[in-house]
Amino acid sequence: MAHMLTNGLYGFHRDELQFLSDAQHLDWGFVPYPPLTSALEHVGLKMFGLSLVGLRLFSVLAQCVVILVSGLMARDLGGGRLAQVFAAIAVGLSPAPMGNATMFQYSSFDMLWWVLIAWSVIRLLRDDDQRWWVAIGVFAGLGLQTKYSIAFELAGVLAGVLLTDARRYFASRWLWAGAGVALLVFAPNLVWLARHDFISYQFLQSIHARDVNEGRADGFLRDQFLINANLFAAPVWIAGLIGYCRARRYRMLAWMYIVPLLLFLLLRGRFYYVSAAYPMLLAMGSVIGERWLLSLRPVWRALIFSGVAAIGIYAALIIMPMTESSPLRDFALKRNNDLREKVGWNELVARVAAIRNALPADQQADLGIVVGNYGEQGAIALLGQAYGLPAPITMVNSGWLRGYPQTPPRTVIVLGSSRERVDELFIGCRLAGHSGNAWGVVNEESEDHPDIFVCGPMRKPWSELWSHGPEFG
Repeated sequence: MAHMLTNGLYGFHRDELQFLSDAQHLDWGFVPYPPLTSALEHVGLKMFGLSLVGLRLFSVLAQCVVILVSGLMARDLGGGRLAQVFAAIAVGLSPAPMGNATMFQYSSFDMLWWVLIAWSVIRLLRDDDQRWWVAIGVFAGLGLQTKYSIAFELAGVLAGVLLTDARRYFASRWLWAGAGVALLVFAPNLVWLARHDFISYQFLQSIHARDVNEGRADGFLRDQFLINANLFAAPVWIAGLIGYCRARRYRMLAWMYIVPLLLFLLLRGRFYYVSAAYPMLLAMGSVIGERWLLSLRPVWRALIFSGVAAIGIYAALIIMPMTESSPLRDFALKRNNDLREKVGWNELVARVAAIRNALPADQQADLGIVVGNYGEQGAIALLGQAYGLPAPITMVNSGWLRGYPQTPPRTVIVLGSSRERVDELFIGCRLAGHSGNAWGVVNEESEDHPDIFVCGPMRKPWSELWSHGPEFG
């Protein structure tokens, strides 16, 4: 409910705008990611239009399922009501799932599939009901259709089978049926990747190199404690990991955490890539700690729950857009880059429309809008419809696959680029305005490339420019 009340306060995040743009061009794959998230966004657009609360509803529901299943995992591991409630609260008040519910992004659904796989493994091991391999296959296939990094969790599943008593399942037809189901669900995107020379792999290589060079992979171990799980509950998830290691029946789940963690650490992945593994750790830790909690006086139990709640409230003040004004807004904007990237898109599009309206009629009739990043692309494509702006032209990510206009425009508005770059590409460029926002928030649009230019035609054929693409961002 808190997310439903606050998700409409700020604008779209630049990542959401990319998903929205791709939702207008449904396919079995996109350059940065598999198709499922944009397909859901397409459904959301049909249902809600450009409603922030409506489009983010899918993410909210996904995190609600994550919280519910966290409690169910505690129950299926032998925990009573106290363990179930604590696990659900600790997950719900952790920064990572809280952030996943504030935006429409693949991380929201990636966490859902990770958690459902973990729950299915628990049910498999608890009851020795091998039919759960089919459920694991379904969730693995959906995960691969959502975010390729789920392959690291599947590597953990494989290691857990090989290195524990679960290796007996290799002789089970259900395991191979589950693998076949996963491949079947993933197959359309796999075919798309093959047809496009595995361009997404090239994208991931480029983005990983950028993240490492810019220091985005720093603090990996630190943020396992600060962001991926509720800090006050750190002893609980650590106890959960130890519990899985000691429990012969459930030891497979320890490898499902250790293998992705070590792989991402060695490969210098970003901290949140393994955030979806913490609900299963908190579930086991809650079961282990339940007897101790029951031995305490009610006042001490209340204090422990209060500690988890205090961390959750502090995280919410940073992550959730509580207000559009007041010191709380400034407190959040100072600490949360994602919030800053939700500010100014409507103003940017309105400014581009005003520049277009000031042009002579013949230039307006033969106009293109060239953008330098996927946020601008989505903003012009979606928000620009209200102003009658033409579709954006870009070489970034999936925009490169869609190509350039058959009849090249003779006048272009260029945003997201430098003076040197526009003069290199176009004839007769002039500075026509700047992007910014009424709040004075410093973000990528207002700081890194605020200038908006009006230019004449390309100096070289568009085909020559496109031959150097794509650009990844």
